Amino acid sequence: MRLSRLLAIAAIMAAAACGNGTSVNPPPPPPPPPPPPPPPPPGGHSTTITVANNTFSPTPDTIPAGNITFHWAANAITHNVTWDSGPSTPAGSGNKTGGDPDFVAPLVAGTYHFHCSIHGAAMSGQIVVTP
Repeated sequence: MRLSRLLAIAAIMAAAACGNGTSVNPPPPPPPPPPPPPPPPPGGHSTTITVANNTFSPTPDTIPAGNITFHWAANAITHNVTWDSGPSTPAGSGNKTGGDPDFVAPLVAGTYHFHCSIHGAAMSGQIVVTP
């Protein structure tokens, strides 16, 4: 009887060791990543370019056809807008400094390159105009 009792205890212990008594569930899978953001709409970024600190900002830029405004920041030194290329050649701005009135140029669809003739290629920009 003793032997059968020991065998019964051994069988119970072996069954318990197999792990059905306290099972650990694996962690749930991570949530799916969020969807990517939608692409930006074509064109229409900014129809105003700020002139300051020897830069045109933003550039390059994509805008819809129409007017582009160049705004001289309050502390801007003398700069100008001189057109290098484009499907049309609007008039240049002439020299302006901070506080002068904005310069507005009408642009049709196409790619325009411009610079400040005072500062040369170091101060240049590009505008892509969509129809």
